[in-house]
Amino acid sequence: MIRVTTQLGLTVVVALNLGVGASIRAEAQTLRWLGTLGGRESWARGVSADGAIVVGRALDASGNLRAFRWTAQTGMQNLGTLGGVWSEALDVSANGAVVVGWAYNSGGQFRAFRWTAQTGMQDLGVLGGVWSYAYGVSADGAVVVGYAPDAQAQFRAFRWTTQTGMQDLGTLGDSWSIAHDVSADGTVVVGWATGAGTPAQSFAFRWTPQQGMQSLGTLGGALSEAYGVSLDGAVVVGRAHNPNNRWRAFRWTESTGMQDLGALGDVESHAYSVSADGSIVVGYAPVAGGQIRAFRWTAPTGMQDLNVVYANLLADGSRLEYAYALSPNGRYIVGRGFNAATRRTEAFLLDTGPVCTAHNGDVDNNGCVNDADLLQVLFTFGQTGQELGRVDVDCNGRVDDADLLRVLFNFGRGC
Repeated sequence: MIRVTTQLGLTVVVALNLGVGASIRAEAQTLRWLGTLGGRESWARGVSADGAIVVGRALDASGNLRAFRWTAQTGMQNLGTLGGVWSEALDVSANGAVVVGWAYNSGGQFRAFRWTAQTGMQDLGVLGGVWSYAYGVSADGAVVVGYAPDAQAQFRAFRWTTQTGMQDLGTLGDSWSIAHDVSADGTVVVGWATGAGTPAQSFAFRWTPQQGMQSLGTLGGALSEAYGVSLDGAVVVGRAHNPNNRWRAFRWTESTGMQDLGALGDVESHAYSVSADGSIVVGYAPVAGGQIRAFRWTAPTGMQDLNVVYANLLADGSRLEYAYALSPNGRYIVGRGFNAATRRTEAFLLDTGPVCTAHNGDVDNNGCVNDADLLQVLFTFGQTGQELGRVDVDCNGRVDDADLLRVLFNFGRGC
């Protein structure tokens, strides 16, 4: 039995049953090829927070491109169109219920759509032109971003909600902009836009309601494009020209500016998505010889070829070529590659296994082991699963005695 008096004057008495639930079955890393809709290829572009739902595009038996939503139970579900022949899903909400992308309507124009099981495919309208394109959606599915031409036929980044409709986000001083992703709460939008000058240059941007559109610069060249943003909008990833005008993957924060993430043996790389905390980046890059390979980057490891890291899952000659998205915790990665078993280009879902970093009990990661950390462990005590985050202090998949002990033994450290 342990008695602790917290900084708030709360006395906590804990009777520990050491050893109970001390172990949990480890989950294996897996690679799943998602098939097609009857055609010869598919691409995965988005994944839900728990990795259970994947969205993208696939060819049907008639060669038509169709948006899909995949689960292990249903397989690949054709989401249809807006009356035309083609469609593509480009992102999905955290719970997998809302899918966004573009689809042709009966008049032959492609339109941004928002899909749910209840409403089906909803046309989000236009900005004065005749077409629109949705790229990203907030965690709750309420905010959609993309681009559409205005009445002067100039591309404009938009932010859509049910209440506001399609909002033009402006430019960086020239004529066009494209929004590609949005933060979890829908307040930070990233993409790229042209700036004032001759010739016009396009720059990655970060937009907020308070600051408007902010240019993120380049890596020394003329162009940059932002494709992904962290949960809180503080970390932006994409690609930018270096002084040799070669594309390089970048990671941007306000304090560091634009950081070149390197390459895989060739000279170029492209970042497409980032984890919720901004620590994991995925994308694609050529290796020596020019073949395209999917990568994962972290600060400790640098840029890693996923085909090397997970070679045991690719022993049949399959390969992972493009990584387009990852789940908020960084565990699940989706994209497209070559499935040797079917000899097709197919969407893939890579489960990299439980993602957790053991620590001293600082659950809220504020540098101080205190009341807040203790209460979080107590309130979730007995819960199991791989999505517990830092409250699972020792990363064993369960909030149990060991986690509570670590908080108690380190109580007051760093405060």
